[in-house]
Amino acid sequence: MQGLGVKNFLPCSLLEGLSLFENKGMNKKIENSRIVTLSGAVEKNFPKYTTTFINQINQIAQATRSKVVGQMSDLIQQFDGSTLEDWKTWYDNKMPGAIDKAVKKICEKRKEMIDAWSLIDEKMIRDWVEDLVYTKTFCGLKVQQAILHSIAEDLKKTWRLATKEEESKGIDGFINEKPVQIKSSTYRSKNGLNEEIDVPIIYYEKKKGGIEIEYESSWFC
Repeated sequence: MQGLGVKNFLPCSLLEGLSLFENKGMNKKIENSRIVTLSGAVEKNFPKYTTTFINQINQIAQATRSKVVGQMSDLIQQFDGSTLEDWKTWYDNKMPGAIDKAVKKICEKRKEMIDAWSLIDEKMIRDWVEDLVYTKTFCGLKVQQAILHSIAEDLKKTWRLATKEEESKGIDGFINEKPVQIKSSTYRSKNGLNEEIDVPIIYYEKKKGGIEIEYESSWFC
């Protein structure tokens, strides 16, 4: 006699429900607080907004980067204990002084940010909003013009933006009367969206504080 599975012992009504579950699957969200409870740990409560501020300070201070506190994903795999207290003891032995270093870095950066915070008034906030809405947005839209101008200036050549008719042919501008296209570096990774382009492409990538461009000066001889 063959072994009987679980289904052989379930009422029909439960079998129908089990069949429905198997066919459709099930999605379930486990809240972070529940994960803490199930892990046997005790979650700390912080006043409203404080963790947001500490997170932002930490992002700038980089206090919990792997070079300071270790690579967590690797360390937790090495840990063979079972309780939070076991983990604390194991971690402190493995990474002595790491917690203190992280706390110190955040506290130092917190002081710098408090000093900066005291300088912020309504005028500075207005200047910031106007710079974002007016200047940075405008410059972002004018990136093609800036690239053409900068390259032409370096090569001591003339430049101009493409006309509407030229744009319809896939041309963004001219340097020394040579047509070019200007594309974000992400365009290259997408294989140009299968678009055939018979003019040189100047690629640019946004970096902190500006943009980095890639081109060959021989294109404009």
